[in-house]
Amino acid sequence: MAEPPRVYVTRALPAEALGPLQGVAEVQGWPEAEVPVPRDVLLAAAARADGLLVLLTDRVDVDLLAAAPRLRGVSTMSVGHDHVDVAACTRRGIPVCHTPDVLTETTADLAFALLMAAARRLYEGQRAVVQGRWPAWSPFFLAGHDVHGQTLGIVGLGRIGQAVARRARGFDMRILYSGRRERLEAAELGARRVPLQELVAQSDFVVLLAALTEETRHVVDADLLARMKPTAILVNAARGGLVDEAALVRALREGRIAGAALDVFEREPLPVDHPLLDLPNVVAVPHVGSATVATRMAMARLAAQNLADALAGRRPRYCLNPETLA
Repeated sequence: MAEPPRVYVTRALPAEALGPLQGVAEVQGWPEAEVPVPRDVLLAAAARADGLLVLLTDRVDVDLLAAAPRLRGVSTMSVGHDHVDVAACTRRGIPVCHTPDVLTETTADLAFALLMAAARRLYEGQRAVVQGRWPAWSPFFLAGHDVHGQTLGIVGLGRIGQAVARRARGFDMRILYSGRRERLEAAELGARRVPLQELVAQSDFVVLLAALTEETRHVVDADLLARMKPTAILVNAARGGLVDEAALVRALREGRIAGAALDVFEREPLPVDHPLLDLPNVVAVPHVGSATVATRMAMARLAAQNLADALAGRRPRYCLNPETLA
């Protein structure tokens, strides 16, 4: 009888979430839930693995693939896959799976919460209360920006972008979007496609929900920030690499835009001495877009099911390179 495939999981996940792999694979993994697996440990584990279940903190690159002669499947517990060299995996015939759909609504909730928090200066208000800087009621103390009736620009009208647009309709917002192609869903959302430069010039809120690619890296640079309204707010709930953070710091310091609300950063965890954290008009949270118990459990289970299917020769529900499947 053939021995079961070996699977390495790069973070401690609940046993119930890994249920699809139980009984069909020998599962081992890094025992820490909060600390990423060290690179040398991952490389050593990959050398013996038929399958890897990874997180966005784990790089699956040519070096790892060279160290993993048995590897037959990679599944990431994320929608984004810029940490996986999909092209290199495809050349090796290795399916790469991810977890879209199950986190769409949860991430859209967070993106809209960031927008609201920055618009109404909630972080500044909370600090004022905690630090005893709450004066008597005054007409313009912490006066923020209206959300209802304003113009929302969505960069990337994919599943999450569409979910944010649905929320925006409840606030009677005018919705613009930019992207590589026209979206059929845009009409029912009341969204109009415009060039990116026009989007940032017209929008009161610019929400980044695009994938990180070589084309989109630092798409928000000094030039694009200069085209935004001085009253505009930038929200990033996608990937930190979409934004040139040095240019964003300058724009915020100089008052060229009103504020930013960020769930993602170029370097994560964000260093505590990062200049963004010195700015009162920045809301910063630690990459928690999909962080509800129900959604993270669904992501983990889907990642496990995708990998179990790939190793068994079945077609996974979400495969980024289906050409590798028999």
